[in-house]
Amino acid sequence: MSEKLVITIGRRSGSGGHQIGQMLAKELGIKCYDQELLAIAAKESGLCEELFENHDEKPSNSFLYSLVMDTYSLGYTSSAYMDMPINHKIFLAQFDAIKKLAKEESCIIVGRCADYALDGLKYVTTVFVGADEDFRIKRIMEMHDTNYDKAKEFMIKTDKRRSSYYNYYSNKKWGDSKSYDLCLNSARLGIKGSVELIKSFVKIKDSYN
Repeated sequence: MSEKLVITIGRRSGSGGHQIGQMLAKELGIKCYDQELLAIAAKESGLCEELFENHDEKPSNSFLYSLVMDTYSLGYTSSAYMDMPINHKIFLAQFDAIKKLAKEESCIIVGRCADYALDGLKYVTTVFVGADEDFRIKRIMEMHDTNYDKAKEFMIKTDKRRSSYYNYYSNKKWGDSKSYDLCLNSARLGIKGSVELIKSFVKIKDSYN
């Protein structure tokens, strides 16, 4: 296996993507970044961590995407950045934090357009975790101690938010197999089976690079 290994995990709500990321990181002896990424981005950007929590993986319907990326190329000191809506500042700060982490260490990054931020890097493997709806609803019911209807509503809203965020900020489509190296169904494989499949896929992919 290559000296540097970064795995990004996109996930549908209730699919176990976070748990898979944590278990995979433990077995590989590397760190898994999910919510932790917010604190890192906040510290490096100088923005309040609470802002990152409030705007985490939330899309914007205003301000041109092209202007966001033009400003990214100019840097945080530009006047355009200073006038930028806070959600775009949050995105750019996370974008930078993801690129810096991937450059400095082997790790697993969950969500937040990480696959897009690291697009083109050979040592990066991009994964999307989905699952059957009933499986996901049941997991959400257990995790949040809630009933079926509320769990289903939570699942639908979370997926819609994540999809809108990803589709808005990246040039790819959330959950589309063309956007990732590997897509899997955790309901069919189980959490442990999903971890083993990703590990096997990385080894095979590495042998071709």
